[in-house]
Amino acid sequence: MGTNLHPLIMPLLSMMLLTLLVWCLMYWRRIGEMQRRKMNPQQLAMPEARTLLSERAQQASNNLTNLFELPVLFYALCLLDVGIGRVDPVMTALAWVFVGFRVLHSGIHCSLNHVWSRFSCYVLAALALWGMLLRLLWLAL
Repeated sequence: MGTNLHPLIMPLLSMMLLTLLVWCLMYWRRIGEMQRRKMNPQQLAMPEARTLLSERAQQASNNLTNLFELPVLFYALCLLDVGIGRVDPVMTALAWVFVGFRVLHSGIHCSLNHVWSRFSCYVLAALALWGMLLRLLWLAL
C-alpha cells in the first residue's frame, strides 16, 4: 500500500467493499430462493412483488438500499476531505468508526435483523458521520 494515500481512502474503499458484499449476498439469496421455488423472474417485475420472497431473501436487498442513504454523505465527505488535502487524525478516526458501525449494521440487518441492535449501530454510525461533517466544516473555516 502506498504511503502517499490519503488516510480516508481506505475507509472509503471499505464502505464500497461492504456495498459489493451485500450486493452479492442479495443476489445469492434471491436467485437461490427463486430457483428453489421454481419462480419465474417476471413475477418480480414490480417492486411490490418483492413480498413474494421470504424475509431472509429481502434482508440483503433492504440493507443494500440503506447503503445508498447516509453512506452517500460519507462518500461526499471523504472525497471533499481528500480534495482539500488535509490529513486529520480525528476525521480519519470518525471515518473508521462510521465504517465499523455500518459493517455491524449490515451484519445484523442481513442475519438476525434484531431491530434494536441494528438501530443502535445505525445511530452510532450516524453520529460519527455528523462528527465528520462538523469536523470538515471546522477545518474548512
